Amino acid sequence: MYEFDYTTRFIRDVKRLKRKHYDMSKLDAVLDVLQCYDVQTLVTRYRDHGLQGQLSSYRELHIEGDWLLVYRIDGKRLMLTLARTGSHDEALS
Repeated sequence: MYEFDYTTRFIRDVKRLKRKHYDMSKLDAVLDVLQCYDVQTLVTRYRDHGLQGQLSSYRELHIEGDWLLVYRIDGKRLMLTLARTGSHDEALS
């Protein structure tokens, strides 16, 4: 089971999304799946995939529509670094 490490930007993103009245229970559901790292569910339900270019060490999944979660896996420490969340423009900037 993985532990989470939250970047400062991720924490700010979550606060911003709460102010915009995003349904945080959907983020919690994704984090539960991520913590167990259920690859099948991540790929089929949340369209999890690796990123390219400067963000090639990160992965992205779609919580819903244009709401993304960008994260990185550190298998040596069983750690998931939650980097950004928000729309494509917000999360990938």
